[in-house]
This record gives sequence, C-alpha cells and structure tokens, in this order.
Amino acid sequence: MTAFAVPSRPLRIAAAQAPVVAGDVVANVDTAARLVRAAGDGGARVVVFAEKFLTGYEPELIRAEPERCAVNGLADPRLAPVLAACRESGVVAVVGAAVYDDGELFVSALVVDGGGVRARYDKQTLFKAERAVYRNGTAGLTLDVDEWRLGLGICYDSGFPEHARAAAVDGCHAYVVGALFGVGNGYHESRIWFPARALDNTVYAVLANHVGRTGEWETCGSSAVWGPDGRVVAEAGARVEEIVFADLDPDALHVAREAEPMLRDLWDTGAAPRRAVRVAAATPPAR
Repeated sequence: MTAFAVPSRPLRIAAAQAPVVAGDVVANVDTAARLVRAAGDGGARVVVFAEKFLTGYEPELIRAEPERCAVNGLADPRLAPVLAACRESGVVAVVGAAVYDDGELFVSALVVDGGGVRARYDKQTLFKAERAVYRNGTAGLTLDVDEWRLGLGICYDSGFPEHARAAAVDGCHAYVVGALFGVGNGYHESRIWFPARALDNTVYAVLANHVGRTGEWETCGSSAVWGPDGRVVAEAGARVEEIVFADLDPDALHVAREAEPMLRDLWDTGAAPRRAVRVAAATPPAR
C-alpha cells in the first residue's frame, strides 16, 4: 500500500455538465473545449465530464457506426479542439467517450492536457445493457496532478465500494467519476454512493453527470463534489448547463483523516483475510 500522505497545497477541480448530441463527436468536442476554457477561467486545474460525453450514451448507434460515432483510439484528429483548449488554459480534462480501438468498443475516460491524450481509463464494471456492446477495462487508473492523486471511475464503478477503496490504497486523495444518473432513482442513488465512497476512504468524491436527454435516458444533472467527511462541498442544478468548482483542501483532508482514521489504520495493519466460522444449528427439541 502507498504511504499515508497529504498534498501541500489546494487543487481546484471542476465538474462540467451540458447537453450532448447523439453520436456527433465533432459537436460534443466543441462543447467540451468551450467548457474546458470556462473551467480554466474559473481557476480550475482539472475539469471532469460525464460518461460518454463526446459520443452521447448511444450504445446501438455506436455499435452500428463505431468509426463515426465513437472516438477512434487516442489519436483521433477530432479531439484537436479539446487538446488546444487544455493547452491554452493549463487545464487537465477527464473526458468521457465511447472509444473504438482495434475492433473493440470501450466506455472510457480520456485524460487530456496540452500535450495530448495522456492516458485512457476503460470502465471496469459495465452495466448490464453495456456488456453486449463494450469490453470491460482490466486496470484502474490514478492521475497525478500537482501532488494530488486522483482515482478515476466511470458511473457503475462507483456503486462498488471496492473500486474507490482500490484508489484510496493507491494513495489517492480524490475519487473522480464521470457518470450517467437518470431521473427517477438516479439522484437518490448517487447521493448514497458518493458520500459513502468519500467517507469510507476519507477522500474527496467528484461526480460529473449528464444533463438533459441522451440515449433512452432523461438525466438528472446535479454534478457535485463531496468532502472527505462525506458532506457536499458544491452541487450543480438538475436541468441546465453548469460548471461547479471546488477547492480540494489538504487541511480538510488531514482533519478528516485524523477524525476518521480507517484508511491509515488499514495502511498500518494491512488487509487481513476473512476467517469463516461455521456453526451448525442445534436440532430444536421435539414439542
């Protein structure tokens, strides 16, 4: 496990939400580039976008026309406006996209800065309807920015405590997720999962959600950031384009980890395996 450590200075992060156009990578890239610049104008060093922001949540459309409706590998020339926006603003963007690579489709988060697409995280825990179209990712991804370690997730990943815990034991200070949560149960679900991921691991939790309609989903917006104590730091509205900003504070991280030392104790003691004890129930007396 990575040694317990806290950054020496704050990091401003942004979660961006905006409507997307089904299968139109060029249009969605232009929107992302505009929002990257807006995040930079607001002082953000990192901006996070929703799951499959560059393509829309359109599995059948993407499966039918992957070369047009998905991002083609890490060198897709259609990404150029996002790269330019990152270069000009000094912002690192984590942008969701369906990615077509070597004949396979993935649900991915692209890490982009002024030098290009630096890395790609592929969603490890696909939702049930996604499994017929996409391949699972095989590894997590930790992003290092200005002493801060950010563990990436995509939507359904965040429903599994083990996913965020893997980031935390890699020394991450924040769990950063692009997602699609829909009208109905989505708001409630996200407001259970994300505070829990934050408090369980004493990390910041960041959610960038869709807003408006994409695919068959009417989404619920409300992108947000939770502190390492599980409390909301910033939250967007449910229906409109918006960027929410939060300053990830090393002092708040330190205070939370002193008050709730689970992660440090896990580091100190190691994760011991479970030991099962089986007890056969006694036969009840005859009546």
